[in-house]
Amino acid sequence: MQSSYGFAAFVHQLDAVGVIVALVLVVMSVITWYLIAGKTLRVAQIRRRGESIVTRFWDAPTLNDAVHLLRDHHSDEPAAQLATGAISAAHHHQDHRGQSERIGDRSTLDDLVTRALRQTIIRETARLESGLTALASIGSTAPFVGLFGTVWGIYHALLGISSGGISTLDKVAGPVGEALIMTAAGLAVAIPAVLAYNALARANRLIVAELDGFAHDLHVFLTTGARVDLERLPRIAPSRPSQPQPAGART
Repeated sequence: MQSSYGFAAFVHQLDAVGVIVALVLVVMSVITWYLIAGKTLRVAQIRRRGESIVTRFWDAPTLNDAVHLLRDHHSDEPAAQLATGAISAAHHHQDHRGQSERIGDRSTLDDLVTRALRQTIIRETARLESGLTALASIGSTAPFVGLFGTVWGIYHALLGISSGGISTLDKVAGPVGEALIMTAAGLAVAIPAVLAYNALARANRLIVAELDGFAHDLHVFLTTGARVDLERLPRIAPSRPSQPQPAGART
């Protein structure tokens, strides 16, 4: 004898509210996996191309060659945007240096380059974080949407049981168990969203940290004309802790 309970029976007995809840969960799941696939591929692409862009930039023989290289290869990548913005600011300062009649209107090279780097990092960070708000919202609300569907399903199941005059445990367990499918569906939508949000947020922090390091090197190079060589920096010996003097010793 085939059982009258199960997922198919639960879907068949859904009313308008239950169908809406199920559709909301389906839409949330589609958005979640779309963002997971798109953002994961984009982060991997930025990490891979970013290293290549930085290496090619510092290997270029002149600054003009580096600019042409950035514009011809992956000009929309964050590292390329960072370099081109800073170089454009440096060229702007060189072309308009001393043309303003007021001292207060004149910006130094350091100010222009710093401002360009900061604006580029803010803009690229916003691009990296696009979609994370949706993942966070889905991860926090999907369990409650599923719980609402469960409560609504249990309510209608109990109404049907009471109207039919059936009160045995096996007759109650079936409809109530079917209603719990909504809770499981809500968790199935929320868990991937939360995990993806945490993973992508960490990956974005690493990318921004790498951009900050590249921005520091660019700032030093454009304002001084030379890149910082960490190998030539003086090494500071660690300080030794002072020995405690014995009690009663003269100072």
